[in-house]
Amino acid sequence: MSSYFTDLAQQYIDGEWRAGTGSWDIIDFDPYNDEKLASITIATVDEVDQAYRAAARAQKDWAATNPYTRRAVFEKALRLVEEREEEIAGAIVAELGGTRLKAAFELHLAKEFLRESVHLALAPEGRIIPSPVDGKENRVYRVPVGVVGVISPFNFPFLLSLKSVAPALALGNGVVLKPHQNTPVVGGSLIAKIFEDAGLPAGLLNVVITDIAEIGDAFIEHPVPKVISFTGSDQVGRHVATVCASLFKRAVLELGGNSALVVLDDADVDYAVDAAVFSRYVHQGQVCMAANRLLVDRAVADEFTEKFVAKVRTLKAGDPRDPETVIGPVINARQADALTGVVEQALSEGATALVRGGRSNNLVEPSVITGLPAGSALLRQEVFGPVAFLVPFDGEEEAVRLVNDTPYGLSGAVHTGDVERGVRFAKRIDTGMFHVNDGTVHDEPIVPFGGEKHSGVGRLNGDTMLDAFTTTKWISVQHGRSGFPF
Repeated sequence: MSSYFTDLAQQYIDGEWRAGTGSWDIIDFDPYNDEKLASITIATVDEVDQAYRAAARAQKDWAATNPYTRRAVFEKALRLVEEREEEIAGAIVAELGGTRLKAAFELHLAKEFLRESVHLALAPEGRIIPSPVDGKENRVYRVPVGVVGVISPFNFPFLLSLKSVAPALALGNGVVLKPHQNTPVVGGSLIAKIFEDAGLPAGLLNVVITDIAEIGDAFIEHPVPKVISFTGSDQVGRHVATVCASLFKRAVLELGGNSALVVLDDADVDYAVDAAVFSRYVHQGQVCMAANRLLVDRAVADEFTEKFVAKVRTLKAGDPRDPETVIGPVINARQADALTGVVEQALSEGATALVRGGRSNNLVEPSVITGLPAGSALLRQEVFGPVAFLVPFDGEEEAVRLVNDTPYGLSGAVHTGDVERGVRFAKRIDTGMFHVNDGTVHDEPIVPFGGEKHSGVGRLNGDTMLDAFTTTKWISVQHGRSGFPF
């Protein structure tokens, strides 16, 4: 596996694999055992420029290519992912600290999104719109935006890079991808290698592995990209949005969340416990849709709490290579320190730890916290790790108020014995997505995905990819002769 990372520890610009020319290296570590996977010399501002210029040059011919021809590239890319599934899964385990279960989950979704990209190549349709002017024909064309800049996160880097890269390419654009520094291979060069081997023309997809300490805002300020697709924190997303707005670029922002899983008084408690444990602890809780808050009606709170705590105690934390492991390491020491701080802050505010997980390096065991004061900032912020907050409530009205009492609005779930009661509840929640009698963590290739409030701007998946990565162009044809007033 180490040679696998070494082979891909390069920049990919204009169809060439090459070293960056920056003055320092990004060291790629295994977060579980601190093994050095690769050393990558970072890309400079000049190399970001080269990548965007290459994408712009290649994009014109690509946009003019028959979409049936373009489609074949994505069919081949899907076959390659299927053929290389085991080695890609191994890379996810090594670079992210993802468990075997998480790697399989990410790969399943990645393949589904690649399948959808095959169809997206043929999705753009034009329209002819009536005109009040005699003899005039109004044609509206759906055309690529040109070049898209993609910035992907560390938690699901293979999926979340592909989720923007593949549709943008399928719709006729060029792409420059900047993966997260902690996942440069799985989120970056691995994807470039798959598309290179699938026959994507050189220059269309470029991967720059770098850091804002080296390039500043050059990636988003560059004049070539017309759209920046960013997935990450709301703090960075706010900055990306500000820069893009000042330069009249479109920003597609998939940001953080503070989702709640709500258990009403008529819920199937055992099923709700299973959904809550998965929703909070999948991939160590490093998921934007994860259930930070578990809101439980007092009528079933004691039963839910007892069963939830018992199940959490069974979750095995350890080496992500072990198929029995459910909780692997978080991505780095900074994240682990932050999570330790969250638990300590909660206890200092008077909360009780029903389960208080230990920590060994980046391995943070699950914690379950109850009794946080209603005004605690911890209940309103995103906690990116295996810490669950249990919050009792009295009746639906209080539950709705508590769920909405956060700057975020990404996902959520409600458990009830009455499906329509659940739907009525969901309609009152200020989120982009909400699920009845299920978990909070879901993504499907043709359903609009995105959040409200601080959780983002815009949607991805299905037809919304057309809104994200294409634009419309009106061309009118006057078949007669127009009359002019002078």
